[in-house]
Amino acid sequence: MTQQAEPDAKPADAEAAAAPERSARAPKRAVHADGFGAAFCASMAGLCAEAVIGGTVAVLVMLSREHDGLPHNVAVIIAAALGIAFFAVLVSGFVTGVAVMPALGLARRVARRMGRAERLRLDLAAVPVVAALLVIAFGGVAALGSLAFAPALSYVLWWAGLTAGLLPAAFVAAVAGRRVRGGRPKGLVRRIARDGALTWLAVAVVGAGVYGTGLVKVYEPPQLHKSDLAGTWTDGHGGTVKFDADGGAVAQGLDNYVWDETGKDRPKDCDGSGNWKPLRENGKIESVALRIKSCELSRDWSVGGTQKKPRIYHEIGKPGSGKRYVLTKVAGHKK
Repeated sequence: MTQQAEPDAKPADAEAAAAPERSARAPKRAVHADGFGAAFCASMAGLCAEAVIGGTVAVLVMLSREHDGLPHNVAVIIAAALGIAFFAVLVSGFVTGVAVMPALGLARRVARRMGRAERLRLDLAAVPVVAALLVIAFGGVAALGSLAFAPALSYVLWWAGLTAGLLPAAFVAAVAGRRVRGGRPKGLVRRIARDGALTWLAVAVVGAGVYGTGLVKVYEPPQLHKSDLAGTWTDGHGGTVKFDADGGAVAQGLDNYVWDETGKDRPKDCDGSGNWKPLRENGKIESVALRIKSCELSRDWSVGGTQKKPRIYHEIGKPGSGKRYVLTKVAGHKK
């Protein structure tokens, strides 16, 4: 009986021998079956490409506008570029995790509930929804921190900007996921890097051509003399200071920003007389020192603006806040 059963057992033995091979192959088929990893990498690559191109455009625009100057040290430039690149990679991963992949997941869930196949337009339609949820979440946290809501228009602008930035990344991520599920997992990230590099090169060439031909000029700070600074300067809100040619100064309603008990920089009216003098660096007037003893005003004002419309200003608020108290020259008052 046992000997007769042995021939019948051979197919079962063959199946058992083949089972380990199938079980070993099965995880390999399931690792990227949903295309999650490819979609994540493609989104990061797309966001990094957007950051590089957008940063280049921002630098080109900044060159034509008033700025504090660009670094000239090669080592500093290289270190800054590497630091920005590393930061861009981290941010792209974070944005992919909290925005792009949730949008693709939302689109897939909606498609399943509707009983339809997942389509690219559904993936893109989910992006504005996720962007709105993120603006509400982060806007609510910011409102709790500051105990005040921002203007409604600012939330709309944040939503529009976030949606515009996420759409390209969501597009390439959705395409990458489909390629993996369709058995074509390779090549997309390289194509994104290649097309991004070509786009960046085109933007750089156009920018260099615009500045090289003189169509747009690089900003240059005004070259002022002491006689150019003499005259009346106003903040546009009733505050003025008059610089006399001999170094005397008279302030009327000028805002003097001082730190109060709450740790905020609040303005107080400054009226009185004092003195001023230009401060030079490498033979050029870079700032103006103003002292008004009656209101304890003692500040150095940076020189900016243009040759025809000079300005003097100083930062207010916390360092790096970007807020400035600006005075402009009153026309017709040169001395």
